[in-house]
Amino acid sequence: MFTGLIEEVGSFVSNDSERFRFLANRILEGTAVDDSIAVNGCCLTVVALGEDWWEADVSDETVHRTSLSQLSVGDPVNFERAVRYSDRLGGHMVQGHVDGVGTVITSGPDLRIQTPKGLDRYLVEKGSVAVDGVSLTCFDVHENSFSAALIPHTLAVTTLGTYSVGDSVNIEVDMIAKYVERLLTPHNGDN
Repeated sequence: MFTGLIEEVGSFVSNDSERFRFLANRILEGTAVDDSIAVNGCCLTVVALGEDWWEADVSDETVHRTSLSQLSVGDPVNFERAVRYSDRLGGHMVQGHVDGVGTVITSGPDLRIQTPKGLDRYLVEKGSVAVDGVSLTCFDVHENSFSAALIPHTLAVTTLGTYSVGDSVNIEVDMIAKYVERLLTPHNGDN
């Protein structure tokens, strides 16, 4: 589980088939093999690490469902370590399980994202969404798109300030909305 509050912007180093390598500093403090780290909102398991790098095995499912396969050497990426039970939950509950890849329509500070078909039903005005792992609040929600206002701090300490129109982003909708839909489906005739 994550909060959507980015701890560090690192960089992508390489992709050797199913293993990805990243450069990092801060998030490696106290990190061990088997720990979870979200990369642009994708929960990955640390399988190897060094003084300033770490590696994760990435499944075909993750490659197909996220934008990780589009990373180029040197690209900046958002990092967040998994929440400990003693941590504050300052963002919202983020699983690191990407629901789809969206496209930047307008870059920040008034970020607008085109969502994959079907995800917009989980987005509500003033609701939570994670974009590349960053916890954001939606507004101006329409069919297949939403906006999120980015404060200067968020633009400075995440990769969201570097995005251009047409860039791909990982989107994770609020998991509570998905559970509510699942629970209500048998009762509303949408079997």
